[in-house]
Amino acid sequence: MIKIKYLGHSAFEIVFNGANLIFDPFISPNEAAAAIDVQSLKADYVLLSHGHGDHVYDAEAIARKNDALIISSYEVVTWYEQKGLRGHGMNLGGKWKFYFGYVKYVQAVHSSMLPDGSFGGPSGGFVIWNDKHCFYFAGDTALTMDMKLIPVTCPQLDFAILPVGDNFTMGYEDALIAAGYIQCDNIIGCHFDTFGFIKINHEDAVKAFENEGKTLILPEIGQNIEF
Repeated sequence: MIKIKYLGHSAFEIVFNGANLIFDPFISPNEAAAAIDVQSLKADYVLLSHGHGDHVYDAEAIARKNDALIISSYEVVTWYEQKGLRGHGMNLGGKWKFYFGYVKYVQAVHSSMLPDGSFGGPSGGFVIWNDKHCFYFAGDTALTMDMKLIPVTCPQLDFAILPVGDNFTMGYEDALIAAGYIQCDNIIGCHFDTFGFIKINHEDAVKAFENEGKTLILPEIGQNIEF
């Protein structure tokens, strides 16, 4: 069983094969996530899809408190290592086996810059699997044909977390196409409603997926989901 907790925006806590994974923690500045206590979060690993502030804001605090390993692009990891944190740098197309399973850093079409203006390297997403389960965290991305490589190079997905807010990433219409590319019918939406530019019509989005025989979950902040 995979336990998922939505922490707002694109931030998730996922318990996978005994490891606590925190993804893209932008929590403290998000007024809608005021009920989430950053200091109480447990993390063995902090996975950062790219360097933008709305994905890394709480990464240092969480990693430092838990002595967690940061997994991200080589450039992002180097930036955090210079702050005295532990990291494992990756680049697009590469994978590594951690004790909880494999992590593959896959293509995303998006920009990346760290909070101090440093170059953040490539943006990416993560496909994570063991011998029982597999999921895809897309990070910030446009729709891209490279998504078709995921079913070819990775195990069958149980679920995928895709951005649906439009403007800065793909919208839900393109996310529906992406679900077809990655051959996954169970989608959790992220990167929606936090700012004015990315507010979406939930009913329209969910119905669009239902019409294609797929499920789109638009979680409430703090909501727990299990697969």
